[in-house]
This record gives sequence, C-alpha cells and structure tokens, in this order.
Amino acid sequence: MRASALSEAYRHLSRPALVQLHPKPAVRTMQADRSPHADQQFPKLATGPDRVGPTEISFGPFRLIPSQFLLLERDKPVQLGSRALEILVALLERPGELITKQELLARVWPNIFVEPANLTVHVSALRRTLRDGRDGNRFIINVPGRGYSFVAEVAAGVQRP
Repeated sequence: MRASALSEAYRHLSRPALVQLHPKPAVRTMQADRSPHADQQFPKLATGPDRVGPTEISFGPFRLIPSQFLLLERDKPVQLGSRALEILVALLERPGELITKQELLARVWPNIFVEPANLTVHVSALRRTLRDGRDGNRFIINVPGRGYSFVAEVAAGVQRP
C-alpha cells in the first residue's frame, strides 16, 4: 500500500467519533418500568370526558397519591423509602392478586441484580410503616416462595383539595 493511501486510511481514526445522545436524560417516574398489567393499573373511575384513572387510592387510614408518589396517613405525609413506596404502588395496582417476587424485583430494581433479601427488607419496612398485623390491620400477605398480595379493601377516588 502506498504511503498516501495508508495515511488516508488512518485519517478517519484521528477524527473524533460522533456520539448519538438522547435529547433528554431519562427520569424515573412511577410510570417507568411498569408491569405487564400497566393497562390495568388502578381501578378505573370516571372523572371527566376522557375517563382518567383515580388520583388517589385509600386503604385503612392511608391515602396514596400516585401522581405525587406520596403516602399520607390522615392527611400527614408518611416517611417511607422510595423502594418500599414503589412496592406499595405495584401491590395497589393489582389488589387481591399475587405479585411474584420476580415481578417486584424487576419493577423496583430494573436492570439491576439484587438479592431477594432486599425485597424482604423493603416489604418489612413497608409493613412496619403501615403497622400491618397490629391493631387489626392486615394489608399485605406473603405467599411463601411466590410473592405478595395486597389484601385490604381499597377505594379509588379523586384527590381532595
């Protein structure tokens, strides 16, 4: 190969490569990494001509406002970690149904390998916050080796002003 042809062949290597960047950084929201049942999220409630889903889910003394990723107990915000809150949202999307451990792990820790014990720790924190099993409260049950189910009565509604 001639010297000029060789230098021409390597000339493209000295140029900076163009990299395709996404115009907006990815932001994780409650809608991200939704379950395969995403179209069945929260019980439907007619709130206007476009029939939007409920803006809050109530159970026991608690209210979840999914759009704000906020849990309230008698109108006071509840301190709860984002992973535990994401587990609660997933369980409330399909109340009464078994949500497998694999589904919850994939939803709460997408594209990350974590030990199943992490799920157990966060479910435990969620149960502790909800006082599950105390004072007659029963919200979440464990089906050993399979997953979890939200068993309390759930009411969907429009957020109060």
